[in-house]
Amino acid sequence: MSREHEKGKESWNVRVPDHAYWREQIKCQEACPVHTDARGYVRAIAEGNDEMAYLIARGPNPLASICGRVCGAPCERSCRRSEFDEPISIRPLKRFVCERFGPEARDDGGKSLIEFLKEASQRYAPRQCQRKEELLPFLQSLTNEEIPRVKGESIGIIGCGPAGLAAAHDLALLGFSVTIYEMEAKLGGMLTVGIPEYRLPRDLIQAEIEVITAMGVKGVPNCCVGRDVSFPELRERHDAVIVAVGAKRSSKLPIPGSNAEGVIGGVEFLRDISIGNPLQLGGRVVVIGGGNVAYDVGRTVLRQISLDAARTAKRSMGVSEVHLCSLESLEEMPADDVEIIEGDEEGVIRHNSIGPKEIQVEDGRVVGVRFHRCIRVFDEQRRFSPLFDENDVTEIPCDNVLISIGQTVDISFIDAERDGLKLTGRGFIACDPVTGTTSVPDVFVAGDLAYGTKLMIHAIASGKSVARSVYEKFTGRKIVAKDVELHFPLAAYKREPGYEKRRRHVLPTTPVKDRLAGQNRPVEKNFADEEARCEASRCLDCSVNTIFDGERCILCGGCVDVCPEDCLRIVPLDQITGEKELGEVLSGQLDGFPSESASAIIKDETVCIRCSLCAERCPTGAITMERFILEEKLKWQVD
Repeated sequence: MSREHEKGKESWNVRVPDHAYWREQIKCQEACPVHTDARGYVRAIAEGNDEMAYLIARGPNPLASICGRVCGAPCERSCRRSEFDEPISIRPLKRFVCERFGPEARDDGGKSLIEFLKEASQRYAPRQCQRKEELLPFLQSLTNEEIPRVKGESIGIIGCGPAGLAAAHDLALLGFSVTIYEMEAKLGGMLTVGIPEYRLPRDLIQAEIEVITAMGVKGVPNCCVGRDVSFPELRERHDAVIVAVGAKRSSKLPIPGSNAEGVIGGVEFLRDISIGNPLQLGGRVVVIGGGNVAYDVGRTVLRQISLDAARTAKRSMGVSEVHLCSLESLEEMPADDVEIIEGDEEGVIRHNSIGPKEIQVEDGRVVGVRFHRCIRVFDEQRRFSPLFDENDVTEIPCDNVLISIGQTVDISFIDAERDGLKLTGRGFIACDPVTGTTSVPDVFVAGDLAYGTKLMIHAIASGKSVARSVYEKFTGRKIVAKDVELHFPLAAYKREPGYEKRRRHVLPTTPVKDRLAGQNRPVEKNFADEEARCEASRCLDCSVNTIFDGERCILCGGCVDVCPEDCLRIVPLDQITGEKELGEVLSGQLDGFPSESASAIIKDETVCIRCSLCAERCPTGAITMERFILEEKLKWQVD
């Protein structure tokens, strides 16, 4: 509801709950591109059921363990608890259960992850659940016999990043014979060469990939399409090809001096460090950019300088500075808060609201960068249109400049005329960004190439979506997610004592000195058991709703009086406005009574903390706490 005032009269604009309304309450699940039920696994952790928590997290996401470390967590950004105080630490809680049940927790003597998932999906099958609210939409593709498998049609995937791996995983489950081609020496794409090891351990990446290759997916490393095999050859070799190359090239900075010796692309720098080919850096480095990748670059440089200092006495006596220079103000920076905080802790010297105008060069080498003060980054329409004060100049001396202002893709192996593919004005393959279909029937596109750089979880969602498109092409059947919605009364609903007062748990981290000792020293630590339970218990459990039975309500006002967040009110009907559905509901409820003498209870959903005090106080049982289950059941249909 929303409050309005018109000519001194108070009125309330209300909405009648429907399917969309209940679904929107679970904001974490709505925000996730693969629709992971974050609320479900967080509450399972709070209840001590870590196995179920892992199954919920892993169900729609074949790279759940990796996401537990480095996901951008749009679920956490949308968490309703943030409207109350601070959001739930959703991503760290995912890591907590993945380390207990994911591929990183398995050894050669136990069951493989696939065996465990198949067994668990049967064990938790809806027909065997003792509680109806345990109906969970996970791992259907492992056991769902309603989706016919194909007969081994061959699919080639170019690129072994999150989009390619997600597509390979789902295609293998659907019966396809899948081969992934990766230009690097190890499978993993940008996961391996684009994310620093201190954020994402390499053995964890390989553990996730081994699960997918164990399903029959063949990985071909050290294979650069266009060099080792041509694109037409791949199309001849496979029934269809998915192009899932990531944005592995740094965008250029069009200013004087950008081609000088000592100027390096940020993405290329991260790749060199990852493959064990560290560059010789000077003691003073300028990183240009304000996003997460810029911080990855800057923090990696600090570690490399520390390693070089340990190896070279001369270096240890010199100046060691890393300057990160951003167009945006601190408040506008696109980097996550945790990146900025940890960068500051580690010694990144941050400069906000300055833009590069010239890289200063002497004898062909970088000696500094000239910046002008940035007055604004965006215009009134929020379009990128930086404006500078040319008289406000900052010069930063340096030995190297690392540019991290954006990324682009390399599809030089594509010849549009030869391959019959249409290209966009940006030089990307023209495609439907959702289905990945292109101008030729046997070529599909996924990930960064389909829609530009986004979060890793968007790439995973893209890979899964393209897998469904490939299935439809070969079978004529479209896999659709049929929404099944259910409300279950919770007779014994209780909350943890004092849950609304608990403050967000700060994830423990490695001391700064120890972090900088090497590229493979993890920064984040895991939650301890008690910390995870306490943090998970902060979840407002937004799938639980207060349901009112108007026929039982006597408008005593007890629920209004007891509500600790003042989210319930009794108001006259003439103060209520809304869509036409409101009129239909009210006409059915009034049944001949004059509206001017009637009242209604309205609720502000944005501040409700699901404490259930209203239901406990109600003398007639007119209020019940009920769980809304949104199950997406996979089915197929013939067009």
